[in-house]
Amino acid sequence: MDYQPQLVVVKIGSNVLTQADGSPDRQRMASLVKQIAHLKEKGLQVVLVSSGAVAFARNNIKIEEKTDSVVRKQILASVGQIDIVQSYKELFQAEGHQIAQIVVTPQDFLSRRHYLNIKDCLLGLLNHNIIPIINENDAVAVTELMFTDNDELASMTAAMIDADTLILLTNVDGIYKGHPNDPDAQLIEHVGQRTSGVSRYIASSKSSFGRGGMGSKMKMAKKAAYLGIHVFIANGNRDDVLLDFYKGQLKSTYFEPHSSKPNPKKWVAHSGNYTKGEVIVNQGARVALHADEAASLLPVGVVAITGDFSKGDIIRITDENGEKLGLGKAEYGSKKAAERIGLNNQKPIVHYNYLYLYKYHNL
Repeated sequence: MDYQPQLVVVKIGSNVLTQADGSPDRQRMASLVKQIAHLKEKGLQVVLVSSGAVAFARNNIKIEEKTDSVVRKQILASVGQIDIVQSYKELFQAEGHQIAQIVVTPQDFLSRRHYLNIKDCLLGLLNHNIIPIINENDAVAVTELMFTDNDELASMTAAMIDADTLILLTNVDGIYKGHPNDPDAQLIEHVGQRTSGVSRYIASSKSSFGRGGMGSKMKMAKKAAYLGIHVFIANGNRDDVLLDFYKGQLKSTYFEPHSSKPNPKKWVAHSGNYTKGEVIVNQGARVALHADEAASLLPVGVVAITGDFSKGDIIRITDENGEKLGLGKAEYGSKKAAERIGLNNQKPIVHYNYLYLYKYHNL
């Protein structure tokens, strides 16, 4: 490891905390807690994003078969969340550490002010040597308002608090050239800034007990790496996985980070599900946005505005062929933007600091 980690987000997947029969793997959980405590004792700050609440309730509660699937998940999540956090509390207390729980929904990240409030809470906990455990509020979330999975939540959290490292723990060592169960399959150990073609190795299947598959992990890892975060996809079922990380001996797929980005750009990068409108740009603007020199989006390069958005809303940027180029925070509303289409010498409709282009996380 060619850097010294200081602030680490660890995401533990459902397939790490769940045994083959669907029951919680409390022994694995205890081992990971001890390892996180070790990282803390070495001076690292750690935020934990943990899946597994549904698994902790699955064998403890009987639900009528006719129950709606969303309601079923809400019941299991709200019951299981108590058990899983209580388990974490007891295990961390035994190691001499205090925890705090934060549950969020995607809407909590929509407002820049609310986003900063969550960030301040997390950093306040860390400054008081308390380990935050953050999870989606599955009890109130419904399908169209949910995070893609906890990989997305972990990536958003790492970006929000300016973490230097994101570790996504799953049940395999990383991304393979071939099926992970194939003994001849080669582990992709390093994904560089300009690496391409990795996605062709990703199977579309999801894990038995979680929402996210390897494709989601890769997408979130690439996005976090572009934002300046060291990312590891590793096997949480492997003994001493976090100790190996600290020693620089982790068997994993490592995503090399780009230069660190300003926090506002990190917020915009994770706001793709909350756009209020769209700005369509001409070829000249497309070229300018993708040039090596930083460029804001100016009205002179805009050919059309769709949607009804206000200053501060997230808008999508596309070209005239319909290709999605990126996201940005609107510097003014759609009505004013429409009046300025094609005009020179105008204030940017999206400032560079609040602009995120998709070209950086496609593999």
